[in-house]
Amino acid sequence: MTTGKRKALLVDCDTGVDDAIALLYLLADPEVEVCGITTVFGNISAAQAAWNSLCVLDVAGRTGEVPVAKGCELTLIGEEPRLSTHVHGGNGLGGVDVRKPAGKLADLRAAELIVQVARQRPGEVHLLATAPLTNLAVALRLDPDLPRLVEGVTIMGGAALAPGNVTPAAEANVWRDPQAAQAVLSAPWETTLVPLDATMREVLTEHQRLDLAESSSPLGQFAASVLQHYIDFYTAVYGKKVCPCHDVLAAAIAVGDVVPKRAMKVNVTVDTGYGPGRGATICDTRGQYRGDLEQPGASCTVVLETGGDFADAVVRRLGQPL
Repeated sequence: MTTGKRKALLVDCDTGVDDAIALLYLLADPEVEVCGITTVFGNISAAQAAWNSLCVLDVAGRTGEVPVAKGCELTLIGEEPRLSTHVHGGNGLGGVDVRKPAGKLADLRAAELIVQVARQRPGEVHLLATAPLTNLAVALRLDPDLPRLVEGVTIMGGAALAPGNVTPAAEANVWRDPQAAQAVLSAPWETTLVPLDATMREVLTEHQRLDLAESSSPLGQFAASVLQHYIDFYTAVYGKKVCPCHDVLAAAIAVGDVVPKRAMKVNVTVDTGYGPGRGATICDTRGQYRGDLEQPGASCTVVLETGGDFADAVVRRLGQPL
């Protein structure tokens, strides 16, 4: 259990637009300690994600306060990934021109930082993963004791009952490295999976983006600028000018700001084959018909639904003066 009042989080991310919003949301909360940021390929390269993370720290007025470590550029089995610059813009921040960050990267690699922080603060640190799970899988190889050293793991990824977003079956974070996802989800630690079932139902509107743009907060103004490209992309998905709250919803669940409306603790397996189901998260939800919300021996809580009005809290948090 966490020993202090503040929730300690290490965030593993591929800092595109939604990761940036999640980081800003956490950094604006005095009750949350972001004790490390590690980056991996996904929305963009791990190197660009690290650069973007440093930029986000600058925007939040936290330059040099949080170690940022670059991680894997290839999948767990050494494959070259496909990135999502069409969703997040060429630089991952909606194509917005941002200043060179003032901070510097940590000397450690991402997996090394994860292990170091967990060893230094056993039982205190919660891992939040909003990206492909390659860094976490490598960290598990570096230290097989990692599951007993962390307080828990929250993952934005997968699709339980909902369709995928890169294929009919698979969500992007899991699909990009299914072997890593399987390693992480089968490790002996308590995990919370926040899949598309929940995140696609929590949307931020163009009107809310404009509210952020008109706020006096640098966090809100920055969020509004990077969200413009993101909303433009998702307009074709939803048929209206909105975007999902993928990573920031997972962040809010990790720190207890959002309590799931519907969730099941079940076994989860990832399809690591090369057929049409590659990257699918196979969640054993068969017990739902008899009201069984917890499967014996399962360690993964799968969030299926939240309240539906979470974007209001995001706008309030990011739009408040520093």
